[in-house]
Parts: sequence; C-alpha cells; structure tokens
Amino acid sequence: MKRLFAALFSMALLLWAATAAAQGAKVIENYSDFGDYRVTYSVFNSDFISPDIARQYNLVRARDRAFVNISVAKKGDTKGMSAGISGNATNLIQQSRALEFQEIRDQDAVYYLAPFRFEHEESLTFNIDLVLPDGSNQQLTFRRQLHKN
Repeated sequence: MKRLFAALFSMALLLWAATAAAQGAKVIENYSDFGDYRVTYSVFNSDFISPDIARQYNLVRARDRAFVNISVAKKGDTKGMSAGISGNATNLIQQSRALEFQEIRDQDAVYYLAPFRFEHEESLTFNIDLVLPDGSNQQLTFRRQLHKN
C-alpha cells in the first residue's frame, strides 16, 4: 500500500508541477546542500492529494490546509534517508505554529510530511531543524506565500 501511495504521490506531484508550469505558476520545490547531503523541500496545498489517498493515510484535505514535504539524500543519489526533522512556520506578524512531521517510508523512498493551516495569501517563513544521517545539526529557512484554491 505504501508503495502505491508513493507512486501515486510522485505522479500527482509531477502532474501538479506540469499544470502549474502550464498556468505560469512557480513550482514550489527547492533544495539545499549540507556537506554530503541534499535536502529537498516543497510546500503544496492539501487538495493536491487525492481524496482516496487522504482517507487511506488520515491526511486532512481542506482549502486552508497545506503540507511541507522534506526529504534527505546523499548528493547524487535519489535514495531517501532517515533524518531528524522538526520546525515551525511563522507569519509576518511573528505568530508561530509548530510543524509535526510524519515519516513516510516506501522501499527506498523516505520523506517527511507536516500538515498546517494557512490564510489566503499568507506569507510564511519555515524554520526547519535537521539532524542529518551523519549526526550534524543544520537549519533550513525558506519563505512561501500560500493561496487557497
């Protein structure tokens, strides 16, 4: 089942990226390198996940919900690795909300999802604390503006 989820999730992500690009939207996915590791991160609205998959994995879909997705891999490798992931999201008036990451595993795929609520056109700064597989502590910070679909 998890393999099916990962395959559907990957296909949905590619479809979403193609649709967003076709509509002139920016694909919200980036990466940062920390030594031998690449940390890939993205933010997406919860309605991006199909209702069936959301039910299966107890994920809430709503216009005011989104997910932060984080994955860690060795540079040059797509095989995900376990890591310690925690963090928060802070809006422009410095209201902070904790992010609770759930580890998702599917064979070689390991990634972390954290759900959160947002206001239309809200700009959030994400502060992510990482403990990489080598034991080093790193911090990742990025900002996204979110829109309700």
